[in-house]
Formats: sequence, C-alpha cells, structure tokens
Amino acid sequence: MMLTAESRVAILLHEGTQGSHGKTGLSLLRYSDIPIVAVIDQAAVGRSLLEITGIPRDVPIVASVREALAYSPTVLTIGIAPSGGALPDAWWQEVKDGVAAGLSVVNGLHTPMATAPDLRDLVRDGQWIWDVRQEPPGLTVGGGKARSLSCKRVLTVGTDMSVGKMSASLELDRACRARGLRSRFIATGQTGLMLGHDGIPLDAVRIDFAAGAVEQAVLRNAPNQDILHIEGQGSLMNPASTATLPLMRGSQPTHLVLVHRAGQTEIRSFPGFHIPPLPEVIQVYETIVHAGGTFAPTKVVAIALNTFHLDEAAAQRAIAQTQDETGLPCTDVIRFGAEGILEVVLD
Repeated sequence: MMLTAESRVAILLHEGTQGSHGKTGLSLLRYSDIPIVAVIDQAAVGRSLLEITGIPRDVPIVASVREALAYSPTVLTIGIAPSGGALPDAWWQEVKDGVAAGLSVVNGLHTPMATAPDLRDLVRDGQWIWDVRQEPPGLTVGGGKARSLSCKRVLTVGTDMSVGKMSASLELDRACRARGLRSRFIATGQTGLMLGHDGIPLDAVRIDFAAGAVEQAVLRNAPNQDILHIEGQGSLMNPASTATLPLMRGSQPTHLVLVHRAGQTEIRSFPGFHIPPLPEVIQVYETIVHAGGTFAPTKVVAIALNTFHLDEAAAQRAIAQTQDETGLPCTDVIRFGAEGILEVVLD
C-alpha cells in the first residue's frame, strides 16, 4: 500500500495550514508529485494556499471531508500531528466519513487506524488503510557496516525537532539530481515514506534495532550511488529526542549539515532548555559522531537556516550573521536553493 501517480489526494490538515502541527501535510504539498485535489482546514477555508504557506500549488481549501468529495479524491491523507498524537473526536469522525465514502487512508500518526473497529468495518473491496509508522520486519542490531561504502553520506542534524531537516535533505537530493549525480534521499520519518522514498519510520523501531534499521536502509540504497542524503530526526539538544545517535551510527556519515531555525534560542516545547550558540552545537555533534576516534572525524560542513518566519531582507541578514558566527557556508535551502551547501559537500 502506498500512494501512486493515479491517486487523488485530499489532505486532512485542520489548523495545520498555519500551525506547527501541519508539517506532514505541508511537506506533501511542497514535494509530492501526486495530484492533491483538496486541503481540509476549517481555519483557512477559501484562502489561498500560496499566500498562507508560500507553496506554489493551486489547491482549494475546504471545511470538511464531505466538501472535499466534490473534488473526487481517492485517498485521504492525515497531514496533521495534534498534540498527544491522537486525533480529536471531531477529526476522527472526518476520517470515518472519508472511509464510508470509499476513500483509502494514509495514516502517519502513532495511533494505528487499520485495526480500529469503527474504521475496519467500513472498508470495502479496493480500499485500504496504510499505517505508515510500523516497524519493518527482519531488523538486526547495527554493525557500523556503512563506513565501508564508497558513496558520500550526508546526514542532517538539528538544534531542535521540526526545524527543517527533511526539507534540507530533500533539497540537497534535488540539487544533486539536477547536476546529474546519482543521488538518493533516505526517509527516516512518515512524511518521506508517504512521498514514496525508501527508508524506515525510525520512531516506530525499538531502540535496540534503531541503528541497525538505519544501516539496512543505507546499505540497501548505496549501490551505484554517488551520494546518499539521510533525513535527520530529533536533536541532541531536545530532552525528548533519542533519534540522532542511531542515525549517526547506522549511516556512518561522511558529512553533517546543521539545520537551525533563525533566531530560536530555546527548545520549542521545553521552555528554559536553551539552545547553545551554534559553534558549541557544532562541537557537540562533531564530538559525538567521532566518539573519541572510534568513528570517522565527520565535520559539520554547512548550516541550513530556516528563515520561513522572516521577510527576505531579514533572512539575508540572519544568513550573513550565521556565517560570521560559525565560519561555515549558510543558506535557506528552500528560499535560495541548496547549491551553496552542495558545493561544500562535493569539494
């Protein structure tokens, strides 16, 4: 089960078009080649998606799944991740309305839907429910095998969760392909898998097998490639995050790219937990990836700065300030392209 070029997608994105919990839906709108026929968001009905998000896609915003049916979708994709990880009752009813109307469902939440009785009983022949966050079969512990690969392996790391690590990796992969390089993006979260990339839902994998799961994905995708872009997850600075270390050990990266939201000084969900100055963040990541000499001395080679919340002049100032602070190349890869960072990786 997965989205195909024949799918016609409606994205459930209530309060996520302009909010922080709509990352999955917004990423699908920005990067998916699959037709998206409607966005469902009661808080933004009738507004321009381009004006709200900056994403150049002409998709109507409607109030409900029932209204979205007028645009003939075949799949309902859950594009929001509400606080607590479960849909409110009213939004759960929207999913039931969609299944009852014949839509298949792509679910990126931790809460499974395929086994939910009130949905399972509504599914008819030809319909399916894809719970993306499922541990793959056949996992083993990691063994550091990726260090023997000849291709470059670029891992994005962050000063916090949800700062743009996936977007940075996707933009770098896109820039590589534009140059004719043999490049692969390796998904480690539900959104990248929804976009059709190979990989694993890392936060659904038991911790003992996490590095091994990353390693398997890297080894599987490495043959005949010049460069792999491994999607980062979490942050060593975030007290809730455990994802970065298995990504480092499983991918054995040759390059790190640090992703940061311009101006952010605290961990977003944990007030009082401060983000260190970027040179200190860089030192932390380089120290841990190297582990005193056990692993390769991998460097942070550039900064991908998220400036979405700034106007262009302020974004340029933030980029210049970050370059001065770190001595490293810096850009907003969505706003200004990833070429500057790619040049450093390929040098």
